[in-house]
Amino acid sequence: MKQLVVIGFLGSTLDAAKFGPSRWNKWRPSVGLTMHEDLRVDRFVLIHGSAHRRLAEYVTEDIAAVSPETTVEPQLIDFDDPWDFEEVYGKLLDFARGYHFDPDTEDYLIHITTGTHVAQICLFLLTEAHFLPGRLLQTQPRRGTADAAGIWNTIDLDLSRYDSIATRFAAESVAATSFLKSGIDTRNAAFNRMIDEIEQVAVRSRAPVLLMGPTGAGKSQLARRIYELKRLKHQVKGPFVEVNCATLKGDGAMSALFGHKRGAFTGATHDRPGLLRSADTGTLFLDEIGELGLDEQAMILRAIEDKRFLPVGADKEVVSDFQLIAGTNRDLGEAIAAGTFREDLYARLNLWTFTLPGLAERREDIEPNLDYELDRFVEREGDRVTFNKEARQRYLAFAIRPEARWSGNFRDLAASVTRMATFSPTGRIDVPTVDAEVARLKKLWATHDRADDGLASVLPPEAIEKLDPFDRVQLAHVVATCRESRSLSEAGRTLFSASRAVRTSTNDADRLRKYLARYELSWPDLRA
Repeated sequence: MKQLVVIGFLGSTLDAAKFGPSRWNKWRPSVGLTMHEDLRVDRFVLIHGSAHRRLAEYVTEDIAAVSPETTVEPQLIDFDDPWDFEEVYGKLLDFARGYHFDPDTEDYLIHITTGTHVAQICLFLLTEAHFLPGRLLQTQPRRGTADAAGIWNTIDLDLSRYDSIATRFAAESVAATSFLKSGIDTRNAAFNRMIDEIEQVAVRSRAPVLLMGPTGAGKSQLARRIYELKRLKHQVKGPFVEVNCATLKGDGAMSALFGHKRGAFTGATHDRPGLLRSADTGTLFLDEIGELGLDEQAMILRAIEDKRFLPVGADKEVVSDFQLIAGTNRDLGEAIAAGTFREDLYARLNLWTFTLPGLAERREDIEPNLDYELDRFVEREGDRVTFNKEARQRYLAFAIRPEARWSGNFRDLAASVTRMATFSPTGRIDVPTVDAEVARLKKLWATHDRADDGLASVLPPEAIEKLDPFDRVQLAHVVATCRESRSLSEAGRTLFSASRAVRTSTNDADRLRKYLARYELSWPDLRA
């Protein structure tokens, strides 16, 4: 049989009584609930403040007198303001997350009769969100009698009306090993060293920061944490303005970034400040900066260096003092060589450059990030979901194997956790749920791999399915080479360069044309 554990507040008024025989004629909630023959309490976690330490000892002695089998476990929690909802919720959340619960061997009852109304509501919310893995317990006096035991009953209430409060206040409260890591206890040594460097740069420099790395590696989240750290240090007071430069195309890019004056062009019916002006005294994050046009790059460079720029259609410059954080998944060195990125802008950005590794390069960090994503699910949905032991082990065993591609990096992991949590309405992710998710991820990555080789744009699906893996890899390389070449002859010379010296005939174009014909492809097909 499982042991029964009660968790509740000491009632500073209801539990108090004058010492003497008369106290046994008074209903005192914390003492009374241990006096019932049909409610055996094995352990009582009694929450109280420093000011009521003596009363807690007094109540503990009386519980021992009426229920020797009950062990009272004092839990000291002091509140500066017991009516401050955020403080009470935060400290109780800290207690819940730090307490060692063992639902397999213990049942829990959360006593909500004692404590302030704020404390009672917080216990409601924490129990509903599964931070406190138990049922609610209500006690009350028996009317018209001097029964010291009173009445008890468990409660199953619909607490949906508290969802918005639970979501609002279910924030991270565990002490973070690093502010920029959002409290995640990352284990990859190289990543941790890089984060330590970024923290030093963030608080000691206003120069631009360049974050490089694959899509989904966490550039956007890190940029926001850098801003929040600087704001915490009172180094910025303006907003965090984020824009994906890949969405800024054509004539609208200049207007979006630098603003425009009314009448500057057709449709400009009013002044527009632009993103750079909006970021004044704050931080501007230009994600995928490598997608900006050369003209926009030139104006960005001047805005960084001189803190001023000219809006579209204006005859007077405006001033904006912001710190720039840029992000990209492209190799900007190659972009400079190709003439699509300005070398002077890259030189200005390259003072503080940090490359974020993909999730596949940080497999030892998958486990702590798994817990982080479960916490994020609580913040969004208000429900606590956890793995059972076997399911967690199975998921992690798959996640760290080489076959787990994590091509979408942390976005893949976040989506995976969200799916499993959503399909676990009881609050526990089990083995069948993990197995279904592993199969889903394998299918997702296989589809991604097939789409990446470029054959889907030149061959129908049924033709691709008939290809052996060897032939597929070879054909994909040929197609990619053709698309990068200016002529069929140039592509042939590239593909057959090693054998040219030992062949009597060097008609590489004809050889390549015959190879493509085997798959019913032609040079125009690949260049279309």
